[in-house]
Amino acid sequence: MKPRRHKRRHLIYYLRVFENGSEKLVGHVVDITQEGLKLIMDSPITPKSKWKLRMSLPEPIEGTREVRFEATCVWCDKDVNPDFYVAGFEIHGLGESEIQTIESLVREFGFQD
Repeated sequence: MKPRRHKRRHLIYYLRVFENGSEKLVGHVVDITQEGLKLIMDSPITPKSKWKLRMSLPEPIEGTREVRFEATCVWCDKDVNPDFYVAGFEIHGLGESEIQTIESLVREFGFQD
């Protein structure tokens, strides 16, 4: 696993993440950077699986209500609450506008630690 270049940031919202092109909820964002994110979910997923995802935003940011991206699941484990799972994803190929949207999201809705 390669080291992170950006510190993962927790948000004041558990944003919903869906499979792109459907309404199937994959999970909720626990923390995020422009390089990756951690989701909490109801079911486990397979590490190394590739996903096309869509993250709903709490309000329009940089003129958009969602961010679409591709990601690979790096790991998946049981959560401390045994009813849930957590998974880490590496995000791929974000464009400049998506990077700016995620940075704005973290600035506006991230916990200041």
